[in-house]
Amino acid sequence: MDVPYTIVIADDHPLFRNALLQSIHMAISGANLLEADSRDSLFSLLQKNGDIDLLLLDLKMPGSNGMSGLIQVRQQYPELAIVVISASEEDQIVQQVYNHGAFGFIPKSSEMQTLLAALKQILNGEPYFPTTISHNDHHQQLSAKIAALTPQQYKVSTMLTEGLLNKQIAYELSVSEATIKAHMTAIFRKLEVKNRTQAVILLQQLAIN
Repeated sequence: MDVPYTIVIADDHPLFRNALLQSIHMAISGANLLEADSRDSLFSLLQKNGDIDLLLLDLKMPGSNGMSGLIQVRQQYPELAIVVISASEEDQIVQQVYNHGAFGFIPKSSEMQTLLAALKQILNGEPYFPTTISHNDHHQQLSAKIAALTPQQYKVSTMLTEGLLNKQIAYELSVSEATIKAHMTAIFRKLEVKNRTQAVILLQQLAIN
C-alpha cells in the first residue's frame, strides 16, 4: 500500500488555504494535509512532524516577508522540498525563489488544473517553475553565501539591512554588544565583505527582508 503524502500548506489567507486543501484532497488520494498561518506556527509544525514530503509556502505571512521565510526554512530543513505559492509573480521573484533553493514556484493566479498538475509533477520528483530560470545567475553565488549563515547570524543580517546599530540589535536579541560584534565579524567573512555598507548592499541585492 502506498504511504500517503504529508503536505504542509503555509498561508495566512484562510479562503485560499481551504480551496487548496479541497483541491489537493481531490487530486491526491489520502494526502495528509497540515496547515500553518504564520512563521511561528509553521516552525512549530515542522518541529513536531519529521516526515513531511512537501511544503507549500507563501512568501508573505505574519513573521516573514520577502525571501526570509524561505531562507530560514531552507537553513533549518535543507532536505525538505519547498514550493512557493505566491501572488508575486515577477520573473525576478521566481528567479530569487529558485536561487534560494525552492523546488518549485506556482503563481496564485494559476488555474486550479495547472496548480494540481504542477503539484503532481513536483511529487514525482521534477521541479516546476513557470518561467525560464537562469542556472548560472550571479544571485546563486550570493544565495550560497546567505545559506552559510547560522539562524542567529541571519537574524542579525536582517536587522543590519533595517539600519539598526550594534547596540540596538543587541537589545532586540537580548545579548551583549560584544556578541553582536562577533556575529558581524562572522557575517562579513561569510559574505566576503569588509564593512557594514558592503554587507547591506549585498543583502539588499537578495531582497533579504
